[in-house]
Amino acid sequence: MLDLAFIRENPDLVRRGAQRKRIAFDVDRVLALDGERRRILLAQENAKAEQNRLGKQVATLQGDAKQEALARLKSLKEEGAGHEAALAPVMRELDALLRQAPNPPADSVPEGLTDADNVEVRRHGTAPAFAFAPKDHVDLMTARGWLDVDRAGRLGGSRSYILKGDAVLLEQAILRMGLDLIASRGFTPMSVPVLVKEAALVGTAYFPGAEEQTYKIENPTFEDQAAWLVGTSEVSVTAYRAGEILDAAELPLRYAGISPCFRREAGTYGKDTRGLYRVHQFNKVEQVIVDVADPERSRAHLEDIVRNAEDVLKALELPYRVVAVCTGDMGRGQVYKYDLEAWMPSRKGYGETHSASMFHDFQARRLDLRYRDKDGKVRVCHTLNNTVVATPRVLIAVLENHQQADGSITIPKALRPYLGGREAFAPPKA
Repeated sequence: MLDLAFIRENPDLVRRGAQRKRIAFDVDRVLALDGERRRILLAQENAKAEQNRLGKQVATLQGDAKQEALARLKSLKEEGAGHEAALAPVMRELDALLRQAPNPPADSVPEGLTDADNVEVRRHGTAPAFAFAPKDHVDLMTARGWLDVDRAGRLGGSRSYILKGDAVLLEQAILRMGLDLIASRGFTPMSVPVLVKEAALVGTAYFPGAEEQTYKIENPTFEDQAAWLVGTSEVSVTAYRAGEILDAAELPLRYAGISPCFRREAGTYGKDTRGLYRVHQFNKVEQVIVDVADPERSRAHLEDIVRNAEDVLKALELPYRVVAVCTGDMGRGQVYKYDLEAWMPSRKGYGETHSASMFHDFQARRLDLRYRDKDGKVRVCHTLNNTVVATPRVLIAVLENHQQADGSITIPKALRPYLGGREAFAPPKA
């Protein structure tokens, strides 16, 4: 959420930011509502001050003067109720609009409409040149009895899957390797709720906007709010300290959330229907940073968390690239965003495996996540997040890139300690 004072003082910057992100936002209506809000509040304050003054005087008055004062007090009380009634719809509309306000992207964010306009920053490794006809991950796994989509579909509908045997061990090895790597870099591992109150999704800026992608529980466990399944542990981890005033000495907070994740994939009918690229349920290790309100420090954190993700892809011995996400492909809250994409032979190109986002105070303001600086001033925190590793999508890249001519699949060295020292998965039995 943007600070209302920031919008008031920088209307053109906010307008331009919304235009660059291709997000509709009525700055003029916000300013008009803000003006009306301040007018009503001033009238309230003046009425309250007069009430207080008369209230102190009435005991000293006699006769007509006292009756006039009492009548005026009654009138002021009615005025106050009128101001409250007039303020309520203004605040409802203003709050709703402010939740729609997009965070202006950094000047350095590339312009564009879709992910096709994202700009490559760097790449690592080269795509394998197979001397044989490579198989896609579905054929590689099905031949080994590792993947069952048909029975999964009967259980959970389209975009469901069942992993079996060594595929499960491989998935868990990847997740644990990623968790161990991020923990070794000072991030506190966290196992967090995946069923959350709506306030957590509003606070992290997924709502409004991502409701159609999020599973809502029809028999909620929360009396006051709906219940939702998270699409990333970022929601639970970032909201973990919501409503608190942190001590600057404990910042930055570095957390690593591990959880299952759920996404409806609404609007993707007929897209990526084969295999594990686009599914409803997956597992992820997510890195989250909460720190002081310093744009330069936030940018340094962003580069650090991207480097962590790159090191996971390097450990998995995968070719990949890093792209700067363009304005039209960014979310409402990001100031700057990178995507990391691993080479996937079956797609004959790169596929997204990680997203790294820098929000400044956008999420923290919605979450009321603050800290007290060295001068004792309470300020709003900055937040960032990025994937460490997500499965099963990364299995596509691991299996397809490491397949061999004899039908075996080489296990990346970093995963071997998690798989009993094995160096490869044997070819499937004929």
